Amino acid sequence: MSQRMQQGQPMIILGDDSQRTQGKDAQSMNISAGKAVAESVRTTLGPKGMDKMLVDSGGDVVVTNDGVTILKEMDIDHPAANMIVEVSETQEDEVGDGTTSAVVIAGELLDQAEELIDQDVHATTIAQGFRQAAEKAKEQLDEDAIEVSKEDYDTLLEIAETAMTGKGAESSRDLLSELVVDSVLSVADDDSIDIDNVSIEKVVGGSISNSELVEGVIVDKERVHENMPYMADDANVALFDGALEVRETEIDAEVNVTDPDQLQEFLDQEEAQLQEMVDQFVDVGADVVFVGDGIDDMAQHYLAEEGILAVRRAKSSDLDRLARATDATVVGSVDDIEADDLGYAGSVAQKDIGGDERLFVEDVDDARSVTLILRGGTEHVVDELERAIDDSLGVVRTTLEHGQVLPGGGASETELSLHLREFADSVGGREQLAVEAFAEALDVIPRTLAENAGLDPIDSLVDLRKTHDEGEITSGLNAYTGEVIDMEEDGVVEPLRVKTQAIESATEAAVMILRIDDVIAAGDLKGGGTDDDDDAPAGGPGGPGGAGGMGGMGGMGGMGGAM
Repeated sequence: MSQRMQQGQPMIILGDDSQRTQGKDAQSMNISAGKAVAESVRTTLGPKGMDKMLVDSGGDVVVTNDGVTILKEMDIDHPAANMIVEVSETQEDEVGDGTTSAVVIAGELLDQAEELIDQDVHATTIAQGFRQAAEKAKEQLDEDAIEVSKEDYDTLLEIAETAMTGKGAESSRDLLSELVVDSVLSVADDDSIDIDNVSIEKVVGGSISNSELVEGVIVDKERVHENMPYMADDANVALFDGALEVRETEIDAEVNVTDPDQLQEFLDQEEAQLQEMVDQFVDVGADVVFVGDGIDDMAQHYLAEEGILAVRRAKSSDLDRLARATDATVVGSVDDIEADDLGYAGSVAQKDIGGDERLFVEDVDDARSVTLILRGGTEHVVDELERAIDDSLGVVRTTLEHGQVLPGGGASETELSLHLREFADSVGGREQLAVEAFAEALDVIPRTLAENAGLDPIDSLVDLRKTHDEGEITSGLNAYTGEVIDMEEDGVVEPLRVKTQAIESATEAAVMILRIDDVIAAGDLKGGGTDDDDDAPAGGPGGPGGAGGMGGMGGMGGMGGAM
């Protein structure tokens, strides 16, 4: 690259390996990459969305239609494409669901913007219009939202069902939605809900309908000594984040033993120390002891003699969940343990689950930490079931935290599209064109739902708009029958926060990409032009990565054949 000085001599400012793409070529390159990402997950949207099979370099297979999982598994290198991937990750982190919708909207915004750029509408103008439209859209969504509380158990079930629909869990979604709602309500505190307190155990074997909720904790450990009891009823539970072993001296010392009696004396002292440690648990009345570190063989023997069931090397996360479930206090020193530190569990038992022995801590007074056991015929089925349950847990939590929902089935997007078209008339200048384009972009959700269900997208959109023009704002598309029905009445609802976050994230990502008019790369962009094609912009329309080609996203091109 060079820049001519007044004397006519070029000044070299970039290295020989650098690539620079400017103006409309840069915008076109980035828009194409963003649209390609959206297109890769578009067919997964809705209750009749298809799955993707992703095969990594090691041959491991993931079969899923979860948007964020697909985009994480794909080896995407293009920087603009990664901005769209970040949309799905933000959506997942913030609200737990709606990742595919957010990415598809972002891709459609870029597509609409490209048409405006071709009509010589400046990118800054488009960005301003998009931001105005997004703010108006969020205001309208707030206005249309339906209030929900903890007492609306049936509505929470509907929200959980909607989130897992089309994700491999439909055959038993009535059971699973109950498990999800009960789990979230169990771990809900007064001011917050931490989904990490819902532990998920996957078991290959049986059917999805065999899944169950354990109101307590399952620890992936076994009793430490064969002479210990397998179970304890009405158990006092002690949690010790340390080691039941002889304390090591911190000073290096050498001891010369000249008499066998001296050695025996050392051994006796060690055993006495261990006996003293065990006696601390016996004295406070512990029936079950979870230890965060190791347990000496002799300490194991003493514990077994006292009929105490003990577990060693329990993870810190397990100790925390046990503390929440049993109301015990985790202690760091055996000398500090008191009877008040003990928790209670009606049953602590070692059971076989899927061929593995694990400890079940159940029948607690207030199960503020619970465990979902998910079953399925194969590992792939169980993995996809877990992803569906994760999404469902996320939306139920979000609903309880924010207390508002909206109808699904494309109802909200259709209503927004109509309102934004009216709003565009009040917007001056060329921003009006951008607001209208935003409204057009939102139609991608009902249109895609129709396409993925094998319906005519144009007829479906016409029917939806007609019912919304008549004031039926909760009307959406039934993907199974093709009819336009009342989504609220049919129980297809989603959290308001899912919708607003999708619009926020998609708009910001699209605006950021549109405002880039110069791409300077230290080397060839992935999928860029070849050495023999010096005139083609790096990764732009002239190269193999251009015009929406999957090859334009580096390793993503290798996955293109699997889509």
